[in-house]
Amino acid sequence: MGEQTQINSVRSRLLREMKEGAYRYSGKLPPEGTLAERLNISRTQLRDSLAQLEREGFISRHQGVGTVINRHVLAVTVRMDMEIEFMEMIQASGHEPGQLSFFCDLVPAGETAAQHLAISPDDTVLKVCRLIGADGKPAIYCEDYIPAALIKKKDYTEQDLQKPIFSFLKQFCSLEAHMDLTEVRPAIADETLAKMFCVPQGTPLLYLDELDYDKEGMPMLYSPQYYIGGVIQHTMLRMKF
Repeated sequence: MGEQTQINSVRSRLLREMKEGAYRYSGKLPPEGTLAERLNISRTQLRDSLAQLEREGFISRHQGVGTVINRHVLAVTVRMDMEIEFMEMIQASGHEPGQLSFFCDLVPAGETAAQHLAISPDDTVLKVCRLIGADGKPAIYCEDYIPAALIKKKDYTEQDLQKPIFSFLKQFCSLEAHMDLTEVRPAIADETLAKMFCVPQGTPLLYLDELDYDKEGMPMLYSPQYYIGGVIQHTMLRMKF
């Protein structure tokens, strides 16, 4: 198991313990030595996982005070500042998720995707479109654009693309997103979106214009997304230092 994978595993376990396990009623986590022994890991591994949880706002560590559990942050179901897949997002919001429609093809990038991905409009991209439902009703529409030149393994199937797009990037492009820049703005449903979401034309929507970068700072995924109101409550955590 890689170092980051192990950190993520311990982090996930600690989150479960704080939400529904041994520490669900606690205001603080035990001292590091006690916690490391209980989890059967080294204190170094524990500190790395605690540091990640602190960066995410779930805990606060203070000299002489200990590790405080931030229950107001744990109570947030969907955070815009954290990576979460659409199905998990809808499920966390108390709805039954499902994929209502799916499309994928190799197509010319076009002006908008090309500008974001720093390629030519005539360059080929893999375009993946998904309409995600909540309790059987349209909730999220997303388009993913990946430059075809980044796809190292060409033996993928439509079933591979049905999985979360970041799984595809890792398996077939050997790429993992290091960061993303996302513009958030209001939008209204045009004729196409209104038909897709089964709402009147002009209905307000939330629009996210996401661009993901690899660890070298190169754009690797452009992902415009539309959200219908009343399904997901988006919250953003901003740490103050």
